[in-house]
Amino acid sequence: MLAAPEDVAPAFRDAWMARDGDAIAALFVQDADFVNVVGIWWQDRAAIGRAHGYALQSFFADTRLVLGRVKTRRIGGDAAVVHARMILTGQRAPDGTAAGRRVTILSFVMERRGDGWLCVSAQNTDIVPGAETQVAGAEGLAATDYRG
Repeated sequence: MLAAPEDVAPAFRDAWMARDGDAIAALFVQDADFVNVVGIWWQDRAAIGRAHGYALQSFFADTRLVLGRVKTRRIGGDAAVVHARMILTGQRAPDGTAAGRRVTILSFVMERRGDGWLCVSAQNTDIVPGAETQVAGAEGLAATDYRG
């Protein structure tokens, strides 16, 4: 359990850097939800831990996750939403080469449980510079900007 809702972002980063999927899972309630950057939806603590453990031992094994701006919005006394900008480097591409730098925003919905806080839901969203939406086509999704 965390002492305050905003503690989730540095705790997530620390567990990531320790390559510890179980430590990431421990930030969540048993029946938590986590939606990753491509829409994979894990629906309990165990699934969140397994997915992160696998990724952190494979294509994210050499990554560095740097925490940027964190904003917390309290919703009543027992709930909060935390947004955290994170920079990821060191990911491996499928062919084993180094992938480029990514910037994401992780959104955490936090709930007070007894004397501490746990995450009930999280979503990770890639920031795509110069784009405002996705367009689906024959080749898949393409980041697009309609603003000219």
